[in-house]
Amino acid sequence: MGRKNNNALFFTCSLIEYIGRSTKRKRCKVTDFLGKERIERIYEYADVFHCDPIEKTAAEFIEEAHITEGTFDNVKDCRYTVPGYWDIGEVYERLIEDVYEEKNIVNGIWEVYHSWIDAQISDYNTDFYYQPRDYIAECYKEGVIL
Repeated sequence: MGRKNNNALFFTCSLIEYIGRSTKRKRCKVTDFLGKERIERIYEYADVFHCDPIEKTAAEFIEEAHITEGTFDNVKDCRYTVPGYWDIGEVYERLIEDVYEEKNIVNGIWEVYHSWIDAQISDYNTDFYYQPRDYIAECYKEGVIL
């Protein structure tokens, strides 16, 4: 567990973040639209998908998964500097790496995005998303912000 810098996981989480921003959807809803099989495919072939611009890859998955426009706009609601989608992708990547075994990564993606912590990481008006990775992992395991 942990500290591997899993590039496929980083790309998968960043793509989920990018899709969420472009469709104004909570990230758990993005994963619902994508479904576990598609997420597994993104994860498995991340090195291939990463060769294209993320905008193109996102557009293809938005169309394929029929992701409709929502009303969740945490970028617009942010009163401070908006973190980049790669930055937020890295927060999710590190959390999933720190808490789930390599063989359970896709399940870990699903669990994390469907947990309470998704709303915390997506609230850019707090400083939670840029706390140390160990702290974020401990909060996740305990089920509360410590």
